[in-house]
Amino acid sequence: MNVISNTQTMTVSPTVPFHHTFPLDAWRICEPGYDVNTNYLSESLFALGNGTIGLRGTHEESYLGPEGSSQEGNYLNGFYESEPITYPENAYGLARNNHFMLNLPNGKGMELWLADEKFNLANGRIINYQRQLDFRTGILSRTVQWESPQGRQVEVVSERLVSFTDRHLYAIRYRVTAINFSASLRLVSTLNANVSNLQTADDPRVGSKITAPPLQVLAQQNKPDFLGFEHKTLHSQFHVVSSIAHTTNDWVADELVGGDDEQDQHQTQVLARHFIADIEQGHSVTLCKFGCYFSSRDYPAKELMLLSADYLSRARQQGFDHFAERQREYLQAFWQQADVEIAGDLALQQGIHFNQFHLLQSVGRDGQTNIAAKGLSGEGYEGHYFWDTEIYILPFFLYSKPEIARTLLDYRYLGLQQARQRAREMGHKQGALYPWRTIGGEECSAYFPAGSAQYHINADIAYAVKQYLEARDDQEFLLNCAAEMVWETARIWLDLGHFSGTTPEVFRINEVTGPDEYTALVNNNYYTNAMAKLHMLFALTLVEKLRRDHNEDYRRIIDKIMLTEAEISAWKSAAHSMLLPYDKALQIHAQDDSFLTKKIWDFANTPDEQYPLLLHFHPLVIYRHQVCKQADLLLAMLLLPDQFTLEEKRRNFDYYEKITTHDSSLSSCIFSIIAAEIGDHEKAYRYFMETARLDLDDTHHNTKHGIHTAAMAGTWMCISYGFGGMRIINGQLHFSPTLPRQWQHYQFQININHATLNIRIDSEATEYRLTAGSELKFFHRQQIVTLNQQEKNHRILNRITDYE
Repeated sequence: MNVISNTQTMTVSPTVPFHHTFPLDAWRICEPGYDVNTNYLSESLFALGNGTIGLRGTHEESYLGPEGSSQEGNYLNGFYESEPITYPENAYGLARNNHFMLNLPNGKGMELWLADEKFNLANGRIINYQRQLDFRTGILSRTVQWESPQGRQVEVVSERLVSFTDRHLYAIRYRVTAINFSASLRLVSTLNANVSNLQTADDPRVGSKITAPPLQVLAQQNKPDFLGFEHKTLHSQFHVVSSIAHTTNDWVADELVGGDDEQDQHQTQVLARHFIADIEQGHSVTLCKFGCYFSSRDYPAKELMLLSADYLSRARQQGFDHFAERQREYLQAFWQQADVEIAGDLALQQGIHFNQFHLLQSVGRDGQTNIAAKGLSGEGYEGHYFWDTEIYILPFFLYSKPEIARTLLDYRYLGLQQARQRAREMGHKQGALYPWRTIGGEECSAYFPAGSAQYHINADIAYAVKQYLEARDDQEFLLNCAAEMVWETARIWLDLGHFSGTTPEVFRINEVTGPDEYTALVNNNYYTNAMAKLHMLFALTLVEKLRRDHNEDYRRIIDKIMLTEAEISAWKSAAHSMLLPYDKALQIHAQDDSFLTKKIWDFANTPDEQYPLLLHFHPLVIYRHQVCKQADLLLAMLLLPDQFTLEEKRRNFDYYEKITTHDSSLSSCIFSIIAAEIGDHEKAYRYFMETARLDLDDTHHNTKHGIHTAAMAGTWMCISYGFGGMRIINGQLHFSPTLPRQWQHYQFQININHATLNIRIDSEATEYRLTAGSELKFFHRQQIVTLNQQEKNHRILNRITDYE
């Protein structure tokens, strides 16, 4: 083992005071009491999913609370309805249809009666209550001791999972114990199709109004061992079968009310199975419920009901314990790959585990689905996929579970033909333009100044492809997907931009919107131009690589897309002539041509209740000012680290921090990372805390509509890119780690080039361990480190000086 002396100076802040919504625990969140007024928030946080199915964390039983305090939700990733967008003032090329993720029939429902009294937490007396979501087992469990108005005391224990290993399945185990009485119990298990999507008109982050009921009942089955609905969407024409089945040795089916009477129930929206049991004091009865969703996005519509019945028949035979054990094994393997350990701050440890777990629950992994801004936990942003995936979320999966990163890029390749069609709609005669927000592949952004105008989506996807190929030697993806995607999307820049004709000649890109949604339709947005430059240079690199190493495939692809030598030459000219705005007087990089000429927003006289600004000011009012919703120029500094000096990064950070509201959940993690890089560790720590616990503590006050997946992934970026100082520069891996004073140590690991590297930083040293793979080379600051089978560990001493 080599030991190299090293000195690193840093500042830190005291722990930032936060009000924590839940007790601090590294591996779970626990709700210690029931409060109907906080249902909405808990339903998002306690949601379960597996990348295909998402179930909001509503209780099995229905409780009536204040209006708007609860939102039932059961979702399928990629299953959506489409409705035409109505424009009172129309224009050519505007997005024509909106997609929205549908709320599907609810199979979680259970209603319990103790003799003639209904178990209802809104009535009677709660003696004891605890609900917890365990990140290591993947099970949501709840234990309630309740006393009825007539004095009967009962304990109800429910366990719920959405299977990571069986993508169509969820399961519930429901146990009832009579504490102080003997009586006849009745349990009604339901499949309820009387559901609707959340509709609000006052917050663009939530959703738009649906004009017609989106689901039409086609068929139903009500059999003793299987209950199922088949629905069809009105516009998108998708079919879905929702079904449930049960196993129990304790309950008896009440045939008088739960029989196979399809004719009488043909028009019903609720299918139910009724069970009865005579229970003695101190005894328990248990029922297991299995549910599944199958859609025509995966299987022929005519087979869905039969597939569901067979699937649940096998699930009943295998039992709840089987799926619980497979869930535990899957998560054990995941945490071995992905775990981030923080010693010394339990709030942050809980936050990052919570975020990693929800990312795993939210991400599509079949190559046909992606990851929505709110995952599968709620209907915020209508279930749309954004650039969040490529820039914020893909790095976490690329370095933690790379096979999922590949499927996210496969989804983009699947949508390449629709991206070509969108390019034609936007006036581009060739090339492909990916949608700003979508589910099914077409552009769904009705407000184009802050949506469709964000052409950087093309460069974001190319950047993700570049990251993936630098971390994985995936020749099949390169030759069958990557090159075609990168070249087709790079063509757009030549048509969108133009050479100015000045001396020296520069390449300009006008009328676009960068990441900052408070600044729209500008000329030469720095982020867009810089990423477009990288995109075209990367396209050239792939041209050279395929010409040299895969000439037959190169000819096949360029013939397919009719790419010309003139275009290839133009990429080089445009990239090397790209205009990147810079203000010599302020010595900072300008966000765009006109940004620094605008009046600075009056922050001093804007009260807290008027944030986020987008809910209180007309867009034009915001656009006229120097005010940023989120990191824009700073994001370019993170993604293109070698294009700025450290002093430039400091000056840029200081200027843009003063005018950024962080109204977007995408912002604080980027500021944390750059603050760590420039040595402002107090701010780095504060922004990191805000990112890590954004949903747990509901700091943006909209977690009730779903968790924020990009911010969750940003937490991992803060650890690896921020405090770990990880960068890929010219294809080479670099680290420049620092240690916040509050922590005893932290560690994370990455998978790269078919190797697994563990990085552990404490007050004495940084230790690198090669835990898989034959060899890995990287930089620790300016020092080259090589790990291999002979030397798997490398320890570098730190002398850290803390100062205020």
